[in-house]
Amino acid sequence: MRTRIARLIHAAPDELGAALTGFGLFFCLFCGYFMLRPIRETMGIQGGVQNLQWLFTATFVAMLLVVPLHGWLSAHVPRAKFVDWVYGFFALNLVVFAVAFRMNADDVWLARVFYVWLSVYNLFVISVAWSVMADAFDGEQARRLFAFIAAGASAGGLIGPTLGGLLIGVLGTSGLVGIAAVLLVLAVVAKTRLMHWRVVGGAGRPTAIASAPDDATRPVAGNPFAGFTLLLRSPYLLGISAFVLLLATTSTFLYFEQARLVAETFTDRAERVRVFSTIDVIVQTLAILSQLFLTGRVARRLGVRSLLTVVPVLVGLGFVALAMVPTFAVLAVVMVVRRAGEYAFVRPGREMLFTDVDAGVKYRAKNFIDTVVYRGGDAVSGWAKALIDSLGSAVFVALIGAVVAAVWAGMGYVLGRRHDRGLRRSRRGASPHDPHLSREAGP
Repeated sequence: MRTRIARLIHAAPDELGAALTGFGLFFCLFCGYFMLRPIRETMGIQGGVQNLQWLFTATFVAMLLVVPLHGWLSAHVPRAKFVDWVYGFFALNLVVFAVAFRMNADDVWLARVFYVWLSVYNLFVISVAWSVMADAFDGEQARRLFAFIAAGASAGGLIGPTLGGLLIGVLGTSGLVGIAAVLLVLAVVAKTRLMHWRVVGGAGRPTAIASAPDDATRPVAGNPFAGFTLLLRSPYLLGISAFVLLLATTSTFLYFEQARLVAETFTDRAERVRVFSTIDVIVQTLAILSQLFLTGRVARRLGVRSLLTVVPVLVGLGFVALAMVPTFAVLAVVMVVRRAGEYAFVRPGREMLFTDVDAGVKYRAKNFIDTVVYRGGDAVSGWAKALIDSLGSAVFVALIGAVVAAVWAGMGYVLGRRHDRGLRRSRRGASPHDPHLSREAGP
């Protein structure tokens, strides 16, 4: 039975436990987050769609304040224990919010703080989790297993809003926040098991492709701003940053249009929560089916470049469709394609780009890209969207989105092709594709 399950997910028998643990870790993170996401979206609309860019800007500023602390912590805490500190801090935050919502759930400023906090929390905990995966599995294992591991995120994203919808009337907002805190603690348990396996069966084993000489029991050397300096030194990381900025821009354009059309189409707050929850369920269902039966096959046969290209192309076509028929129904389809495609293809492919780099890049530069660069793209594109709205129609916005998506597709193809070539060289014993990112280079 164990062998059959391993074969089904393209794992070797001794990798099955680690793959299931990675699946469980992401299930816990996304189940907790997606229980809270519909509440956050409703809070964002409650403050006024015209003010969303201010919330995006506040999120970016919060990121700038948190990233140096993250860098300082990674320089003083061993990698094997780093997640314990980060997730422990956020779990404590969740407990504080649970108490606050219990005392005054309708406070508008509490809602705004929670909106910004959850936006920061989401990117940090997911980025750190993928750093652990890139640390635990080597490049060849990642191509086979990351799609299944990412399916844990989609499963959690499917169960989370379902549980939230069932329990919100019984437990209230404070109760759902408390459950999210418990799930975050369970994710720490899964991480601990995975880092133990890393040494005997993962990227730390002697026979791993591009095996790492580093020691997970030591902190990641460097100053709190090392992620930024590593980024500036590497054209490869700058390319990934450009890819993320383009991703954030298309996502923000669609997000703002979604908020506007939902506010115009649905006037009741509970109805809006149900709409957001329904979209989440559809997105996660499509994503998990793709991750289980499609993503891994595409990555093995067509390479990472296919994972990073197909979704931007489809989103570009979606923007063209929106320009022709700017309705909520069309937007909902484009949003589902964009989000399901990101979970099923773009995110696993993006994380594969980090499997053959050193610990400094995985835990510092990667986190900087996933948080500051991403939210910076959100903030800038949010204000750009507001400016474009004041100058043109929804059709004009959609056409600009189509152009951005086309550039995003081109960047994805270039990065994916470079990674695919680097992995082939690693299999032949050659050095990684970028000397700035080689494991010998260090942070």
